[in-house]
Amino acid sequence: MSTNWGTTLTAGQCRAYAEDGVVHVPNAVDSDLLAEIDRLADRQLQEPGPWVTDDGAEQTDGRLFTTRYLWRSEPAVRRFVFESGVAGLAATLMGSTSARFYFDHLLVKEPGTESPTPWHQDIGYWPFLGSKICSVWVACTGASVAESSLEFVRGSHLWGCYFAPESFTGESEWTADFEGEHCPDIDAARRDYDIVGFDVEPGDALVFSAWTVHGAAGNAGTHRRTALSTRWLGDDATWSPHPGSDPSVTQADTTAVPGEYPADDDRFPLVWPASDGRTP
Repeated sequence: MSTNWGTTLTAGQCRAYAEDGVVHVPNAVDSDLLAEIDRLADRQLQEPGPWVTDDGAEQTDGRLFTTRYLWRSEPAVRRFVFESGVAGLAATLMGSTSARFYFDHLLVKEPGTESPTPWHQDIGYWPFLGSKICSVWVACTGASVAESSLEFVRGSHLWGCYFAPESFTGESEWTADFEGEHCPDIDAARRDYDIVGFDVEPGDALVFSAWTVHGAAGNAGTHRRTALSTRWLGDDATWSPHPGSDPSVTQADTTAVPGEYPADDDRFPLVWPASDGRTP
């Protein structure tokens, strides 16, 4: 995909990202790439990879399933990362001259899933700091908010808060090592917050800051909701491992130096612009 997002995005979309911390970009990814991710989701549900959250492997209904870090082993995800154009989309909205790839996150909610995605802020889960860090969440299936599309607290990326990561499964896992302020219970006082949700069609992208508070309901619909979220590091990102951060990539796995820009092309490849001017 050769979209020049710098000339394609409207001023309103750029303003929404800057002010709200999230923007909806319709038709961001081509259908052929989405079809590959859908097939991958079917395979992963049958034979999950190593970095999985799964609340019911024996269920067909009511199953919440996520898996991460597939780009090294799955050609479909690698093509998505390097060829979909989402790296340029992320960089443009972040106001960054570059976008390094952090990780991929495949998210599946079967119809009838009651489990919500709790309100949270991504930055505390990740071993990075910086204002130019974002996710590009791409819908592989259409979904309304009631079918577990995402909701956001507008402007929460500007609160200056750094909330503690918490386990979505309710178990004490690696997040338990973090000490800090908990994310507010948004659902207990929804009228107190400026909440926006987005109904999406296949190929639509929701681009949001790692500092934006967001969540999703269970899937009350009749079809599976599948999305692929890719995480991107902009110019001011620094490597910042800390207790309670994602253990998938640790200091032992990277040449990145704490407090410095993560110029590790093996673990965090530079995707936009490509270093040789071509798509890797």
